[in-house]
Amino acid sequence: MIAYLKGPVSVKKDYLVIVCAGVGYRVFTTSTFAQTAAQAELAGEELEAHIFTHVKEDRLDLYGFAQEKELELFQLVLTVSGVGPKTALGLINGGVEQLIKAVQEANLSFFTTLPRVGKKLAQQIIIELKSKLGSLKELNLATLSPKKQDVYDALLALGFDDQSINLALEQIDVENLDLAIAIKQALQIASGKKI
Repeated sequence: MIAYLKGPVSVKKDYLVIVCAGVGYRVFTTSTFAQTAAQAELAGEELEAHIFTHVKEDRLDLYGFAQEKELELFQLVLTVSGVGPKTALGLINGGVEQLIKAVQEANLSFFTTLPRVGKKLAQQIIIELKSKLGSLKELNLATLSPKKQDVYDALLALGFDDQSINLALEQIDVENLDLAIAIKQALQIASGKKI
């Protein structure tokens, strides 16, 4: 298995090509590391990458990272059922510290803003990783009533995070209010304004 590459780099649209001993290796990576690679390419410098080799029946893909801690977290995220390398790469792309914090704080909205990650997969990631990364807050798995779900979806679409929305939903009596009024009150609470 390939664990490390160092050599001249060429940045392509969706991947890097790192040349070692005359062989070019296609490496998928985060956008942050791709920017570092672009700088190395412009300066004519060699790039060092910590590599994860992903083998399937019909292909062999390499995923590269600037730091070992990114590689380790990538491998940890891959242990979650339903998460493949492309999704794991998208999660790492958000930042190692931000990902760890999102798991510890059970922040669903961090995950659901990423491609290929819905609410159920976000819950799965938090549940499976919190024992390995630590938990600062328990995940609320209770299902919302249809009316609360409408308010939740409206605030999420406006860019509020899961924590702010749930706090707002706890403070208002959604079921006994008109939906428009419930959304307005939840919006005021989530944005820090008094009703």
